[in-house]
Amino acid sequence: MQFHHHGYVSGDPRIQPAAGTGIDRPEQLPDEVDVLIVGSGPAGMLAAAQLAQFPDITTRIVERRGGRLEIGQADGIQARSVETFQAFGFAERIIAEAYRITEMAFWRPDTENPHNIVRGGRAVDDATGISEFPHLIVNQARVLDYFAEVAAHAPTRTTPDYGWEFRALDVADGGDHPVTVTLVRSAGPDAGTERTVRAKYVVGCDGARSSVRASIGCTMAGDKANHAWGVMDVLARTDFPDIRTKCAIQSHDGGSILLIPREGGHLFRMYVDLGVVPDDDNGAVRNTPMEQIIAKANQILHPYTLDVRNIAWHSVYEVGHRLTDRFDDVVPEQLGSRTPRVFITGDACHTHSAKAGQGMNVSMQDGFNIAWKLGHVLEGRSPASLLATYSAERQVVAKNLIDFDKTWSTMMAKKPEEFDDPAELEDFYVRTAEFPAGFMTEYAPSLITGAATHQGLATGFPVGKRFKSAMVSRVCDTNPMHLGHHATADGRWRIYVFADRSPAGAASPVADFAQWLSTAPDSPLAATPEGLDADAWFDVKVIYQQPHEDIDINAVPADFKPFVGPFELTDYEKVYGTVPGDDIFEVRGLSRDGVVVVVRPDQYVANILPLTATAELAEFFARILNTRQAAR
Repeated sequence: MQFHHHGYVSGDPRIQPAAGTGIDRPEQLPDEVDVLIVGSGPAGMLAAAQLAQFPDITTRIVERRGGRLEIGQADGIQARSVETFQAFGFAERIIAEAYRITEMAFWRPDTENPHNIVRGGRAVDDATGISEFPHLIVNQARVLDYFAEVAAHAPTRTTPDYGWEFRALDVADGGDHPVTVTLVRSAGPDAGTERTVRAKYVVGCDGARSSVRASIGCTMAGDKANHAWGVMDVLARTDFPDIRTKCAIQSHDGGSILLIPREGGHLFRMYVDLGVVPDDDNGAVRNTPMEQIIAKANQILHPYTLDVRNIAWHSVYEVGHRLTDRFDDVVPEQLGSRTPRVFITGDACHTHSAKAGQGMNVSMQDGFNIAWKLGHVLEGRSPASLLATYSAERQVVAKNLIDFDKTWSTMMAKKPEEFDDPAELEDFYVRTAEFPAGFMTEYAPSLITGAATHQGLATGFPVGKRFKSAMVSRVCDTNPMHLGHHATADGRWRIYVFADRSPAGAASPVADFAQWLSTAPDSPLAATPEGLDADAWFDVKVIYQQPHEDIDINAVPADFKPFVGPFELTDYEKVYGTVPGDDIFEVRGLSRDGVVVVVRPDQYVANILPLTATAELAEFFARILNTRQAAR
């Protein structure tokens, strides 16, 4: 965390100075906004937290509830999400309060007495070390609290406008604020009052029954739900030995349970198999009484018993897999001819089972993806064509998610005798671990993701996939750290310059690259508006092949040590060396001749280039940068 460069800070450094729209921010919902977010779920709150970093953008988030969410349904936090939390500054705090999954146990019928269950195997949750961050369980409400804190402490001082329900919207052909949104007061003494808000863009994060989705004519298609599960968060006494370990439990004739311990050491969640839903059920299964669900759980757990003492939350849901035809308001015949103005995220776009722990995680990445793009377009950094990449990128991710979840939820519902091998479920869990952990997303070449022409120069940073951090040593203070942990969710592109073998200060390709980056008219840094810090739009870091003690900080090109803040202080924290025994060049397969790794604001690798390919780098950014700030 960097601070004091604007002057001494005596309070909490996480609270940034109010700026732009955050100065004298009106308490009441204004008549006109740049971005209106509908729904304060995970996608909506992350999008609000990201857009709150852009001081000159007016963002408001409306929520029909009268206040914060107290008990959320989602609880699984995959490692990719924790990486995202690190960028927003609260990974350490949420890890401290969460339950950490390190293993999963698999229980199946005893071969000698099939009416009893026995532990048949264990699987390490991250056997390959796919991330330095853990797999967590924590209530969705706490995730929303953390994002709300980030947004409230950001320059725009963004807070949700509770008690407003979305009713309808209309998109005009022109005008500064072409989207007219009708809202109705849903809480408070003026409940029932109707009003309109005009927006430049609307982001619908309003769940599976999304009214925003309906208003733009998107349709959901997919499999009809045919299997029901009772889910309960409970406090109970039991002699089941793995009650504090994540478990997949298959019984001989009672169905299955997915057991997920919760934070706090006592609470746990059970997904209890209620079986196939008849075609003529008409939703009756949703009224299954808790006593029946608990009895079913005891039947599956035999010979162990479950004595439920308190129920924090429960529900019954039917597994269905559905996906919308598009994620914005541009119909197929309009593609390329107009800018999308309305976007949908999360459950408004894709629904599936909860047992792979994907809903909240994928939804947050939807919000991350669209938010930084809206920020760049509204600030004039990028052309409006950037917004078309949201639906193109995220719909593919959602389709892959649904395909995976169909397989996983089907396997969870199978009877033990239907498996060819008793360990088949365990083997599938291990074999596919990268997908549910959130690391299989790989964006195709597009306006903002280059072709993998030079992938061989950095084999450990696949183009289109998330930037997988590794250890480096910061030269100025000798601290070893993960390189990716110094990248915050501030809307900036990252340019990681991995130097050639030459020492700092020597004539070399990396020195030539630094000179070009700071002086050439076609350098992406030239697009940064006058009056802003040199690194306001691009965070450039250099990583030398030598350990920190062999790097002379004064010999490092000044272009890697920009002046920042009103006092034009030198930022020394952009220069790194390698860690002996954990050399990032070896760990990530980086060319010893040097390489440039370009990373998007949402942490995905956008391009890999040689140090000498300045023309290619200039061409890549020329497509997505406005050479001067456009009028907002």
